[in-house]
Amino acid sequence: MPELFDTHCHLAHGRLRQRTDDVLARAAAAGVTRMICAAGDLTDSKAALSLAGDRDNLWCLAGIHPHAAKDAPEHYLAALGQLAGECKNVAIGEIGLDYHYDFSPRDAQRRVFAAQLGLARELGKPVVLHTREAFDDSAGILRESGIDASRVVLHCCTEPPANVRRALDMGLAVSFSGIVTFKRTDDLRAAAAIVPDDRLLIETDSPYCSPEPVRKMQTNEPANVAHVASCLAAVRHTSAEALAELTTANALRIFGIAG
Repeated sequence: MPELFDTHCHLAHGRLRQRTDDVLARAAAAGVTRMICAAGDLTDSKAALSLAGDRDNLWCLAGIHPHAAKDAPEHYLAALGQLAGECKNVAIGEIGLDYHYDFSPRDAQRRVFAAQLGLARELGKPVVLHTREAFDDSAGILRESGIDASRVVLHCCTEPPANVRRALDMGLAVSFSGIVTFKRTDDLRAAAAIVPDDRLLIETDSPYCSPEPVRKMQTNEPANVAHVASCLAAVRHTSAEALAELTTANALRIFGIAG
């Protein structure tokens, strides 16, 4: 069985946190040997660190999601910097812009995003980018930040091929979730086909985005990243085993995790 790496799963989310041991056991049975626990605010970031702390196969992020930008406390950068200094933290994220929901005012989103990019640059940390209906502004702020774009991951990519090409031209890595398996996402599969081997990642974004053929599953889990890998293997005309090996190696390198 190939070893899979789910690079983005919200294990601290209430729908998963209450049954962590069972979720991780199912992941292991599906060949998912490593996971990164995502975060969207300071509380999430602390919970992700707590989950990762005593588990050899789990790492974590720390960041303020654009939805939470309006509620970022006064000293959030100092708090994030402290969390990011922990050995199990591998990146600042997920951070960025979301103009689909606009749960936070756009000026607040842009301000908090730019500030966190500055923190990532200062600390030499990779970045996990969330962008939805905001690609132009996200790309512009990334360029202005001066951050090394080769250490930025476009997470849960839903962009069309033209924007994926722009992201690749900037140097970003691109991660695909269960959305790439949906019946009506042919454009996204076309985008996945053009990502170079060394910049491709896979994720579940669980408990969201359950993939085909388990799309009716209300709570997605890391085990289901195997379906994402199978879909991408078909799109890229390779085997599931080769796809798993490739994406795991990429995750280890991009996030600076020892193999």
